[in-house]
Parts: sequence; C-alpha cells; structure tokens
Amino acid sequence: MQPRLTSAARYIDVLAVVIAAVPLLALGAPMLGYAVGAVAWLAGRVIQATDRSWSRRFSEPRAQVGARLFEAFGRIWLLAAAIIVAGAVGSRADGLTAALVIFGAYTIAFAVKLISGRPAPRADAG
Repeated sequence: MQPRLTSAARYIDVLAVVIAAVPLLALGAPMLGYAVGAVAWLAGRVIQATDRSWSRRFSEPRAQVGARLFEAFGRIWLLAAAIIVAGAVGSRADGLTAALVIFGAYTIAFAVKLISGRPAPRADAG
C-alpha cells in the first residue's frame, strides 16, 4: 500500500496545477498566463518522466548523469521561455501569472521530494 501512496504523491504538483485553474481563473487570473504556465509545467513533467525511462537504458553511469543533466537544464529553459513568452505575447500580468503557476508547482514538487526522503536502492545496484 505504501508504494502506491508514494507513486500518487509524486504527481500532487500536477493535480494542484489542474485543480487550481478553476478558482484562480474565476477570481480573474489572466487566462493566457495560467495556460502557458500550466502547459509548460505539464510538458516539463512529461519530459522528466520520459527522460527517466530513457536514461535507464544507458549502462554507463556517466551517460546516465549526462542525460539527466541535459533533461534538467532543458526543463529549466523551457519554463523560463514559457514565462517570457507569456509576458511578451500577453501582458506583464500574464508573465507574472505563468511565473507564479510554475513557482507554485515547483514548490509542491520540491516539498514532496523532501518529505519522501531518499529513493529506494535499485535492484541492479551492487
């Protein structure tokens, strides 16, 4: 039962982004900014999940680290570009909204990682 809870807890940030859309948009948050921030965050999470399965295929640890670093920095640039695009295409309020959506989702994801502790050792390790 515990692994299932842990698996579900890894996606609380995604759930928060989706659920928060209704009340925030009803309260007048800029729709373009929220949509750009949410789509960028969700795309980043898809990239992260894809990279995790892709990097496991490498047998050499250096190649795994390189793939994960590439993914991590790529996601950072994706999120930064989304904020800039939201502000440039829309207004400053759209850019701020996109930044706040990304910041909120990142904070939740970071807290879940801190609370969940160290990952379980891999079966093929050692």
